[in-house]
Amino acid sequence: MSRAAEDPEGAAAGGRPGPASPAGRGRPRSAAADSAIIEAVLRLIEEGASIGELSMEGIARAAGVGKATVYRRWSGKSALMLDVMRSLDVESPPPAGHSVRDDLVALLEFLRRRGLAKRSSALMRTLVSHVQAQPELWAEYHDTVVRARREALLGVLRRGVVSGEIRADRDLETLADLFVGPMLARALLHEWKELPERLPADIVDTVLEGVRPGRER
Repeated sequence: MSRAAEDPEGAAAGGRPGPASPAGRGRPRSAAADSAIIEAVLRLIEEGASIGELSMEGIARAAGVGKATVYRRWSGKSALMLDVMRSLDVESPPPAGHSVRDDLVALLEFLRRRGLAKRSSALMRTLVSHVQAQPELWAEYHDTVVRARREALLGVLRRGVVSGEIRADRDLETLADLFVGPMLARALLHEWKELPERLPADIVDTVLEGVRPGRER
């Protein structure tokens, strides 16, 4: 099969890499092609390829599309890796708002279940190490994915201060780290450790015990 038949978009572009087409011009992007390219990256990493070993050309071959199709969507490998990371992300449910303690447990339970998803957690470790080495990409991932979850957690903690469940003299940013840190450490840094069902409640109750009003020394 000719490259033109395999990938009419690539043939139209002459097979050369270039910037993404402006919105509203040319053929609309194919969601199927987007998914095939991202899935190809995930599959190659699962098969043992390192980020450094991946090439846009090799990714295109694995996805069954032309090289120009990949370059039309992403300017380079790092931009593609950022979207691969985003593809592994699942939106967390908003806090129910009934109990600060229960909302905190629910947020940590979401992290626990993500850690149990072996494909996502293993691939995320590989991708994070690549994106973190590039500050602009890491900042973009943080702003588009991490920040919303952080704000949800901080919102629950602020509510706890107002309701009197959490001491007002504690730094909430540090307190947020105390809640999510143990779960993230097990899921991303110590993948051999278990993530038992009781873990979210144990973490929340342990931290809350130390920051309840009346615990001042």
